[in-house]
Amino acid sequence: MNSKHSWLTYALLGLCIIVGLGTNLGGNRDLISNFLISNSNWNGHQFLPEVFAGQYWRLITPIFLHFSEIHIIFNGLWLWQLGRVIELLDQAWKLGAMVLTIGLLSNLAQYMFAGPLFGGMSGVVYGLLGYVWAQGKFNPRARLILNPQITAMMMIWFVVCWTGLVGNIANMAHTVGLLVGVIWGWLEAVNVKNKMSK
Repeated sequence: MNSKHSWLTYALLGLCIIVGLGTNLGGNRDLISNFLISNSNWNGHQFLPEVFAGQYWRLITPIFLHFSEIHIIFNGLWLWQLGRVIELLDQAWKLGAMVLTIGLLSNLAQYMFAGPLFGGMSGVVYGLLGYVWAQGKFNPRARLILNPQITAMMMIWFVVCWTGLVGNIANMAHTVGLLVGVIWGWLEAVNVKNKMSK
């Protein structure tokens, strides 16, 4: 796959690496605080105070935070696999719109579910996975097909994460990301089918 046609995927990977190294993979708490969606829990009264004060970048920047080598490698590999395919077939603007939308919704869901101390590209990765799966299932013309073994492995990991056996994981971000991706892929497939039937 030509890297010239995957520039956004590589840019996103680069940002993850730069932010990961810059924050010492979670070690630099002062710097991390600028990337978190908020520095305070939602207690029913104060909802995203920094965002409402004008720090809008916080809605998306948690996706660039990673807290261990395995965390950034795992997310980076899946972003590289899924992002490049989407970017090659649907162009960079489409991948960008998906990353922003899935990142925003999964970040908000995780914040409301468990507070602001989370980060990682995995909500977006599960969203891209859901999108590619739905396109392969409902829109064969899209040429987006997932290996069933990859799908099974990702879903097993999804369930294992919810058990709590692997530590503190942003499970709600995974869940909402996956749902948004599946719905996006399904809606696109329905739209294509409707256009073809006219």
